[in-house]
Amino acid sequence: MQGLMMDYQLTLTTIMRRAEVIFRNQEIATRQPDKSYHRYTYADWIKRTKQLALALKRLGVKEGDRVATFCWNHYQHHELYYGIPAMGGVLHTLNLRLGVDDLEYIVGHAQDKVLVIDDNLLPLYEKFKNRVKLDHVIVLSRSGQVPEGMLDYEKLLAAEDPIEFEYVDWDENKAIAMCYTSGTTGRPKGVVYSHRAMVLHSMAGGMSTTLALKDSDVVLPVVPMFHVNAWGIPFTAVMCGSKLVYPGPHMDPTSLLESYDSEKVTFTAGVPTIWFGILQLLDANPGAYDLKSLETLVVGGAAAPQSMIEGFEKRHNLKVVHAWGMTETSPMGTVSNLKSELSHLSDADKFSYRAKQGVPVPMVELRVRGEEGLVPFDGKSMGELEVRGPWVSSAYYKLESETDRFTDDGWFKTGDIATLDERGYMEIKDRSKDLVKSGGEWISSVDLENYIMGYESVAEAAVIAVPHPKWQERPLAVVVVAEGKTASREEIIEYLAKSFPKWWLPDDVVFVDEIPKTSVGKFKKLILREQFNDHLTG
Repeated sequence: MQGLMMDYQLTLTTIMRRAEVIFRNQEIATRQPDKSYHRYTYADWIKRTKQLALALKRLGVKEGDRVATFCWNHYQHHELYYGIPAMGGVLHTLNLRLGVDDLEYIVGHAQDKVLVIDDNLLPLYEKFKNRVKLDHVIVLSRSGQVPEGMLDYEKLLAAEDPIEFEYVDWDENKAIAMCYTSGTTGRPKGVVYSHRAMVLHSMAGGMSTTLALKDSDVVLPVVPMFHVNAWGIPFTAVMCGSKLVYPGPHMDPTSLLESYDSEKVTFTAGVPTIWFGILQLLDANPGAYDLKSLETLVVGGAAAPQSMIEGFEKRHNLKVVHAWGMTETSPMGTVSNLKSELSHLSDADKFSYRAKQGVPVPMVELRVRGEEGLVPFDGKSMGELEVRGPWVSSAYYKLESETDRFTDDGWFKTGDIATLDERGYMEIKDRSKDLVKSGGEWISSVDLENYIMGYESVAEAAVIAVPHPKWQERPLAVVVVAEGKTASREEIIEYLAKSFPKWWLPDDVVFVDEIPKTSVGKFKKLILREQFNDHLTG
C-alpha cells in the first residue's frame, strides 16, 4: 500500500517563494571594500535575483549549464546562489585561493560557460584566462568600468523586468550547484549537489539540535562562499528568515569583530584559524568589543583544540560549537551540542564532549571500519569513518571509474580516522594519511597538536610522521610560538608528558615562523613531511 501524499518537489524555488512572502522585510547587509555597508531587504534581493535569472537566459545560458563564480562573501554572490539555479543553471563556486593550474583544470573539467567575478579579483583571473574557454565573463564592478570584452553585472540586471520571471518547479534531483575538493590528494574532485539534497540539508540546519537558526538571528558566515556553499548557511538562513551579514573581503579578526559588534551578530561560522586570530585579539583587548549578542561560533573544517573552546567561554563568555563535514557531505555531518543526558557532568567533562566533532545530524548515519571490520561504539576503537545520508555524494563528477571512496553497500569512505562512543559522539583522530604508525601502534597527530596548542606560549602546532630507523615512524612537532612568548623543546615535551604515554611523545620539536596551510585553512602536512623527512634519520 502506498501513501497518498502530494508529489511536492523539494527545490530552492520553494525557499525563494517562502522568503518573498514571509520574510520580505528582513535585511541583508554587506561590508564593501571601502568598509561601508550595503543594505537591502529580502524583497530587494528576490527582485534582483529574478532579474539575474532572466539576464542569464538572455545570454544563452541553458538548463544544466555551469555558471562559475569568483567572488567574496557579499549580496551579489548571494543573488548568484539563487538566481543561477532558479533559471536552471548550475552554480559553480571557484576557490580563489587555489593555484592557477588547479583553477584551469577545474574550469575545464566542469565545462563552465560563464564566469562572474569581482572586479578586485580580475588580476587573479588574468593569470589563467588564456588557458580556459568561456562564453561570457561578467564583472561585479564598483566603478562601473569593465574591461573590454566583458559584461557589467549591474547593467545586465537593469535591462530585465522582474515581472517577466516565472518560478519553475524543477525536478528535485536536478543539479543546482557544484564544488571541487581542495585537491590535497591528487586532482580536485567535483561534487554535484541537487535541489533535494540542499533543501533537506537546510531543514536539518535549522533544527534546534543542530544550528537552531530563526528569524531573530543575525548570521555572519565567515566561511567563504567559495567553500562548500558557505557550509549551506546562505540557504539555511533564508529558509529560517534570518538577517544575513556578509563580510565582503574583510576576513581579518579586527574587521570581523567590528561587524559582530555593530550588526549585533548572533551566529557566525568559520575554520579554526579564524577563531585563533579572534581569540588572540580578544585576549589582548578585553572589553574592546560589545559581543553580548553573539550566541554561537561554529567551528569546522579542521579539528579545534579543546583549549580554544574553553578560552572563548571562560575568558569571553562566548560559546563555540564544534562541527564536522566535507565537500562530499554538503557539508554538514555532525554538530557537537551537548545532549541533555550529559547535563550532570562536570565542566571539564562537558568541554571534553564539546571538543569532539559531535553526533550525526538527523538523516546522517555514521559507522567506523577498522582492519577487522566495523568497530564498536566504545569511544576507543579507531578506524575509517564512513557516512551516508540524503546529502552525501554518491559519486564524483565525470569520475565514474573512481569507486574506491564508496562501499559496495552505499556508504562514503571519508578518509578520516575516528571513534564513536556509546552516546553516538564522533571524534576525528586523524586523516588516514596523517596517522603516525610507531612500532606497529597508531598515534593520533590531531590529539597531540591540539594539546600542544593549549600551551600558553604556542600559537600553532602541527604534528607529522617522519621516518625512524627502528620504529618505522615517529611523531615530530612543528610549532609556531605566540607573539611575545618563548618556548623550548623541553617545555613542550614536559607539557605533553602530563597527559600522554611516553611512546606518544614527539621525538623532537622544531620551531618555525609559519605553518603552510591549504586554501581552506588546513595544515599542509605533505609539505612539512617533505621538509622534515630526514629530521630523525640525518
